[in-house]
Amino acid sequence: MPRQARLDVPGALHHIMVRGINKASIFEDDQDRQSFIERLEKNVIEAKCSIYAWALMTNHVHLLFKSGKKGISTVMRKLLTWYAIYYNRRHKRTGHLFENRYKSILCDEDNYLLALIRYIHLNPLRVGLAKTLDDLDRYPWSGHSAVMGKRDCPWLDADYVLLQFNNTKRKARNVYRQFVQEGIAMGHQPELTGGGLIRSLGGWSKVQSSQRRGEKAEYDERILGNGDFVTSIFREAEEKQVRQLKIRRTGLTIQGVIEKECKTARISHQELKSGSRRKAVSGVRLKIARRGVDELGLTSAEIARHLGVCTSTITRALETTERDA
Repeated sequence: MPRQARLDVPGALHHIMVRGINKASIFEDDQDRQSFIERLEKNVIEAKCSIYAWALMTNHVHLLFKSGKKGISTVMRKLLTWYAIYYNRRHKRTGHLFENRYKSILCDEDNYLLALIRYIHLNPLRVGLAKTLDDLDRYPWSGHSAVMGKRDCPWLDADYVLLQFNNTKRKARNVYRQFVQEGIAMGHQPELTGGGLIRSLGGWSKVQSSQRRGEKAEYDERILGNGDFVTSIFREAEEKQVRQLKIRRTGLTIQGVIEKECKTARISHQELKSGSRRKAVSGVRLKIARRGVDELGLTSAEIARHLGVCTSTITRALETTERDA
């Protein structure tokens, strides 16, 4: 079965899980971890995202953040591409570092924000990287220590997290810590790492009860939330897809975009596909890439194939337009 397209709704809460290929380690030491979070900080600040929780494990990463206007794809693409290159160079290796696709679950903030913060921040304790809650308070590779005021992490929105518990920071930290402590006994909570009907309704028994009552609820493996929330996400995501569909129905194709932009700029197809860095050629390539994404919903790889260049060339062109936006 072909995998579903990622739901990348700007301004939504996303639980993102990044795993090493074949469960291999992605961090060898603290220098790797520090390099990863420094790059994460740079990317989320540029994209104006809000990070509420994070945890670096040995072979995977958990992130909880509300995306900015450009969604999550730009942030994650830039972060993971940069880190894979850094890691391979530093450790003298080749090949893929991460699984083909990071996992992204779009979450209902009203109902799952606090549970997800607790779940993510308890990860180091569950696997023994921190032995006790006191250890976790000072564990440097999780957002929990920043919420507790033990670590400086300005790109984590600790103030927003604490406001969910009390208006006074000192009291809020005490209540938050108690909340985290209560979560230790809950162990691993698979319902917080995915979407779907069972997770959205809170377990198989509730699904059965709902079915006996003849109730139907919208659900999706990419969404953690009830039927109404799922419906609202579909509606928002579909607006963009419908706009792109209308454009495609006019007969516009990426080849048509290439033809028009080349003709307007008086650039030959041969020069466009040669990888030339001449300013005029780069400008046309950028316009084609932007239109391919915005109007036709194409990926960087699809656009690159039509232009006869590597995917990274298109990725860089798109990043240029995003910085200038």
